[in-house]
Amino acid sequence: MGVNTARLTRRVHELAEIGRIGKTGVRRLAHSKKDQEGMALVESWMKETGLATRIDEVGNLIGRLEGRDSSLPIFMLGSHIDSQPYGGRFDGAIGVLGALESVQTLVEEEHTFEGPIEVIAFSDEEGSRFNKGIFGSRGLIGELEEGELEREDEDGITRRQALEEMGLDPERVHLAAYDPEQLFAFLEMHIEQGPVLEDKGAAVGIVTGISGPLWLTVTYKGFAGHAGSVPMHLRRDALLGASEATTALNTIVGKRQPAPTIGTVGNIKVFPNSRNIIPEEVKFTVDLRDIDLERRNECESELRVELEAIAARHGLELDIQEDTNSDPRYCAEWIQSIMAEQAGRLKMEAPKLMSGPFHDAMPISKVCDYGMIFVRCKDGISHNPLEYSTDEDIIEGTKLYYETVKQIAGNMKEYQLKHAADKINS
Repeated sequence: MGVNTARLTRRVHELAEIGRIGKTGVRRLAHSKKDQEGMALVESWMKETGLATRIDEVGNLIGRLEGRDSSLPIFMLGSHIDSQPYGGRFDGAIGVLGALESVQTLVEEEHTFEGPIEVIAFSDEEGSRFNKGIFGSRGLIGELEEGELEREDEDGITRRQALEEMGLDPERVHLAAYDPEQLFAFLEMHIEQGPVLEDKGAAVGIVTGISGPLWLTVTYKGFAGHAGSVPMHLRRDALLGASEATTALNTIVGKRQPAPTIGTVGNIKVFPNSRNIIPEEVKFTVDLRDIDLERRNECESELRVELEAIAARHGLELDIQEDTNSDPRYCAEWIQSIMAEQAGRLKMEAPKLMSGPFHDAMPISKVCDYGMIFVRCKDGISHNPLEYSTDEDIIEGTKLYYETVKQIAGNMKEYQLKHAADKINS
């Protein structure tokens, strides 16, 4: 029978109406009313499929379907539905809805599952509201950090308060963590968020790994003064320091090209932020990523040296806070092989490519094998209302996802035994 393409397309566009901005954008910030509304809609579709649903202690929406042997570890599928403040319709959402459609189709086909399957919409993958992402997936593996619940959004609301507003108890977030032995494998579908598939003329791709992101928050503190009276050589201009730091990051990363090293200053806060006052304090973010950890570490070392030199040159105080530090994570070869085999059977071109952006698969990969499918997006645009994937491409990705889930779910014991033997041999 195959996936119900009309149902999948309808759900993608119906979910996009929740938090819609303009004609094509979406704003569903983590833990917000719109995010909760989206979760409720997805939960209703999970129940329609026959999944037992729950919201865990960190806000993950989880739908579970039991297999013939409930003692087997879980085959987990999904992504996220929260968005950037000025985001698009497809980022994360197609991964949740593609997973649900795959499971619902298999249920309707009366397919048998050897072990339990869970479809999950992870909480706060984006990290845009509290400047710390992949919250739900990190919570699921027990890797939340000290002080994380006290992070504030731009309105001064802490994550603790946001969780309480959802009816959750922040003192119980540790209970969201799974025993690693409970998880067998994780599969995620996502829009590419880059131009590679479009350049290759392919609707879908098989992901080989995820670059490791390093997130820093850098603060320069100088001294405020009247912009009209303080001579240039006597100024301690924090914004000038931040500007030079931005250029330094670009130079450091640029030297590594065409390697997939990427560096970005994406958020800047200036105090007192007045036209005729020399900026006293500037706080800005650094996003540094690479699939090669050694190369990324070299870039970080060079950047820290430059930040110190800039501070000394302009008489500034410097503070560097590390917000996120994740190693690159590589997709399981055996899952990639299944995807490639199924793509061939479907006569579907599915080139292999790496992911620059991080995903919920990144933390989950620390406790189990994972695989990812990318869907082409126009011009590689994401985190923008112009983000666009055609219905046809999303359907193609879901077909490959469905066939992969079907193959793995029907042979879980076989893959578990083979994987255990491979680990022993390696």
